[in-house]
Amino acid sequence: MTRILIAPDSFKGTYTAVEVADAIATGVESAGHTAIRMPVADGGEGTLDALAGPLGLARIEVEAVNPWRAPCRGLLGMSPDGTAVVELATASGITTPHDGPRDAVTADTYGTGMVMAEAARRGARHIVVAAGGSATTDGGAGAIAAIDERGGLGDTRVTVLSDVTTRYTDAARIFGPQKGADAAAVALLTRRLEETALTLPRDPREVDGTGAAGGFSGGMWSRFGAELRSGADFVLDAVGFDDAVRTADLVVVGEGRLDGQSRAGKIVSVILARCGDVPVVAVVGSVGDDLGDYRERFEDVVVASDAEALTRAGRALRA
Repeated sequence: MTRILIAPDSFKGTYTAVEVADAIATGVESAGHTAIRMPVADGGEGTLDALAGPLGLARIEVEAVNPWRAPCRGLLGMSPDGTAVVELATASGITTPHDGPRDAVTADTYGTGMVMAEAARRGARHIVVAAGGSATTDGGAGAIAAIDERGGLGDTRVTVLSDVTTRYTDAARIFGPQKGADAAAVALLTRRLEETALTLPRDPREVDGTGAAGGFSGGMWSRFGAELRSGADFVLDAVGFDDAVRTADLVVVGEGRLDGQSRAGKIVSVILARCGDVPVVAVVGSVGDDLGDYRERFEDVVVASDAEALTRAGRALRA
């Protein structure tokens, strides 16, 4: 019987990684094959869901504020061994609800700091922050203020997950426009990051990855000694991907759009690097015109943009 390892990311704004994996697995199983469901994430939205099962996370709602300090729901996952997982995008994200203007300059990470401080108060010994999807470019200043106002983190370790290598003071230039910053705002935010860097215990400006989430990762690295890790690698290690792929006849990856950017540190490229000789099929919502020769890395590329199509794609798989 063919063993098919199904390891998709979410189709952002459409289906969660769990939903994608379930839909494909339904087709695989209806064809008489064995489906191994392993939804994944790259350190952004969906990371808590991907880690919930493997780490035994209990979901806890806490008080927080959104990037413009309006009250909102905060969420953390807590494991029995004291690992807390926080998605920055929940309280400080580009899609976090807000009734007023979504100003890129005033947006900050105070709400995420509130959630981290609450995790430490509840006994977390290790806080893992998935840093993707932020609305902020505050260099982590808001989160640092919230944590310090609540007594700090004690000896709790911090790990920040991201899939970018951008440095601290480049964050506004690289990511500001997609958060609503015009040229003048980008210049202002860049100056503010330069100024903030000078106030931190360690200078983050020459360290790769410190620009993730508008410099949040750099603020955590400097103030709390955070480890900066590839979100994709962290998640794949946590879910036991390497062990699972050894017994698989075929691996299925998936994301909302497969394009030229997919090869640059995204979860799909990281999975490809770990699969060895096991063939990999990509089941995706759409394919970019710039995919080029990257398509040759896959046994097949199948476009499936709804649940029924995902199931059909699973049914058609052959090792």
